[in-house]
This record gives sequence, C-alpha cells and structure tokens, in this order.
Amino acid sequence: MIPHGLMFHHFHDSKHPKGQGSLSASDFDRLISHVGKDHILPAREWLKRALSGTLKDHDTCLTFDDNLRCQFDVALPVLKSHGLDAFWFVYTSVLEGKVERLEIYRHFRNTHFTEIEEFYDEFFYAVETSEFQDSVELALQNFHPETYLKEFSFYTPNDRKFRFLRDHALGVEHYNKIMDAMLKDAGFDGRKLASQLWMNKAQLKELHDAGHVVGLHSHTHPTNLAALPEVEQEAEYAKNQEALKAILGEMPTSMSHPCNSYSEKTLQILKRMGVQLGFRSNMTKTDNLVHLEFPREDHAEIWKRIDL
Repeated sequence: MIPHGLMFHHFHDSKHPKGQGSLSASDFDRLISHVGKDHILPAREWLKRALSGTLKDHDTCLTFDDNLRCQFDVALPVLKSHGLDAFWFVYTSVLEGKVERLEIYRHFRNTHFTEIEEFYDEFFYAVETSEFQDSVELALQNFHPETYLKEFSFYTPNDRKFRFLRDHALGVEHYNKIMDAMLKDAGFDGRKLASQLWMNKAQLKELHDAGHVVGLHSHTHPTNLAALPEVEQEAEYAKNQEALKAILGEMPTSMSHPCNSYSEKTLQILKRMGVQLGFRSNMTKTDNLVHLEFPREDHAEIWKRIDL
C-alpha cells in the first residue's frame, strides 16, 4: 500500500442523526484500531514528509472534509483518546453566515425519509415530471451506472444515478430548484439547522492551536468545481484561503478537492496561491504521486474490510 490519506465526513450520536455512511464514536474507534495507530502520522508530520519525499509505504493520515460539527463533537474526542490529530478541510462560506444547500439537502434526505431509497424514488419522480425532463433524458443516454464513479465501490446504482443527475444532467441551478421544491412540499426549513451542521470559527482555531492542520476545500463547495471558468475557480480558493488566514493567523497551505472535481487549471491556481499539499478523494491515481494529488481512501472502503 502506498502513502495515502483516510477520508471521513459524517458521524452520528444522540445529537447528530445517523445517515448514509455516517459513523458512531465506537465505529470510528474500531476503524482506527483496524488501521493501526502506528501507521497514522500526525498531520504536520505527514505534511513535512510529503514535501520532502520521505513518506514510507503504509504511512497514512486522517482527513476530515466539509467543516462538519459532527466531526468536532463525535470524532475529535476519539482522536484525543488515541493521541491523534488530523487534517480538516474546510469550506468557508458557512462561516460568513451563508447556509449552503449541499449539507441541508443531505440532512433532508437522511432524516425526512425512512430510507435513502425512498428519497431516491421521490427525487427521480420529481426530475421525470419536471420542466428539465427532456434534457435529462438526453444526458442519461451517456450514463452507465456500472462505470460512473466506479472508483467508489460502495455507491449503489441509485447513488450513482443521483450524483450524475445532480452534477451533470441538471447542474446547480436546476438541481437546486427541484430540491427546494421538495423541501417546501415537506415543510422542511433547513436554515434552522446551521448551528448544528457546521463548526464555527472558534472551533477551527481550537483545532489549529491543538496541532491539527486546517486546510482549503473551496469557499462554497461546488460539486463540479472543474466545470467552472478559471476565474470562478480562483475566486473559490482565494476567498477560502483568506477566510481561513483570518481565523488561523497564518496562510493555509494544504487542501482537498471537493467531490474530487479539479482540472489542470485548478492545480495551476493552487500552485500560484502557494498551496503545497492536496488530496484527491479516491485511490485511482497512485502512480507518480504529485503533491496536489495525493490519494485518499474513503472510510466506507475500510469499513467493508472490517469483520463485523
């Protein structure tokens, strides 16, 4: 196994609801034990070795994406119990009072429905009966669930179809219109959730001061960032970097690519900004390791290997 990061997103407890792919504190503790603490480097040590080219096979680090409050409440105490720290990759619009739909929509589909397939049934029906159906049907002619996002083996066919519709067939504006209509019909007000969904500035500063590494993850977390014009990509990361600099008191120089969406232009932008270390969201690119494209393994892949 080559050097790589381990990627985490959602956690659940009595305050944070269980959702698709989320872990409990005991799950996370078990996963760390399965990986082995001896293989997990402190984030700043990983950064140092990555830049000097001295990482060894089986070296791993822990990474958390999206600035989620459940990570702080559920995962951080487990890290402390093991004497571990991690990378925390943050999108920053929510620190300025904006309520990003990405997380609101996820909370809706994981709490308002008995199971995720119930949400997919309703969402697919909403798409089929929408004004966008003709363009969606055309786009679906190029959709092959067996190959789309095949690097994420834990995705179901409907997971893949949903993500294809969201990121390609519909696009941001049309996807948001459909989802907002579903929320309205359900009487679901996501704005009230903000304080329980994301970490605040003080919590990020606490992580930084405790030795964790806080890095970039774009400003608004576009799910298809690579499709944005270069000037918009640059604005995403410039705003992200400036917001974190104001909180941390120093310029962040690490990042992860949201939804693994980036292009050569993205990498050039990050290099110009002085970003030194970046992570992908999968393990497909493992040869000729590049500082801004280190692979990561999703925790769901590791969980599949644990003998339950």
